[in-house]
Amino acid sequence: MAEDVEDDPTYLDEVVEETPMLFASSETVLTIEDPNLHPMGKATAIFLLFTCMMGFLNGLDFASPNDGLVRPAEFVNRLALMAPDDTATFRGTVADEAGQPIENATVYLSWRDEATSMWVSEENLTDEAGGFSFERLDPGLIRVDIIVSRDDHRDVFSNSVVLSPPALIEPIGFTTIDFEFPSSAEFADQPCEVGAAECEIRTIDMTPTQVENPLMDGGAATGYVLIGFGFMGVALIAAGFTLWALKSGSVVLLRTSSVLVFFTVGHYYSACIFGLLAFILTFAIPRRRIPLV
Repeated sequence: MAEDVEDDPTYLDEVVEETPMLFASSETVLTIEDPNLHPMGKATAIFLLFTCMMGFLNGLDFASPNDGLVRPAEFVNRLALMAPDDTATFRGTVADEAGQPIENATVYLSWRDEATSMWVSEENLTDEAGGFSFERLDPGLIRVDIIVSRDDHRDVFSNSVVLSPPALIEPIGFTTIDFEFPSSAEFADQPCEVGAAECEIRTIDMTPTQVENPLMDGGAATGYVLIGFGFMGVALIAAGFTLWALKSGSVVLLRTSSVLVFFTVGHYYSACIFGLLAFILTFAIPRRRIPLV
């Protein structure tokens, strides 16, 4: 009997006609990723734009050497404190007010040794071209006294100088400064010590006015300004990535911006700290999904 049912070609058709059709739903909803940033992502982007502004202001500070919180000499001196001893050279010339070289002028250097808390000094004489040269000095702040004997007087011209530390692959830091020695009339206008009418030693001391801006190598000053423009450029690129992330909803672009802004440093390393914080926050941004209708 079973074989007759299986052989009957109309058996299945009859079963389908007699059995009502039932549909079951799993309540599954098809979704796609939301192309817009999550509100947390937008807040992180705004935070990054603020950090980019701080990095840009830091670069602007560097690019304005005579203003701002950080000065070129201060920046170079910080690097000098971390540099090895005996890695600086100091060269230059001494000329009078007419631009003529001064021969046999004494160039006297003095600085405080941080290890011993004692003052150390070196001196040299200028050659016929007014040139002088010192080797194996410690990078950092020094006092330079130039002494010229003339007209029965010893005239002393004093300045503060920052010796550049080694940079990049250079094992030695080079500092070159050309001094213009004041005229005899300028020295004559200076008051003598203890109110004396005549003095053998006459002094023009520029160091009190050079506390914030001591003399430094022109190349080091230019490099400092270029660093500032570099900070500003990186800050603008990071801001561009942030705006792109806001438009495209890409967390990857937001993360890239946080990495870039980290290298703008910021005053007191603020951009570094905030950039690192933003980088961490990008991993906590949820990705929203919207139902596909």
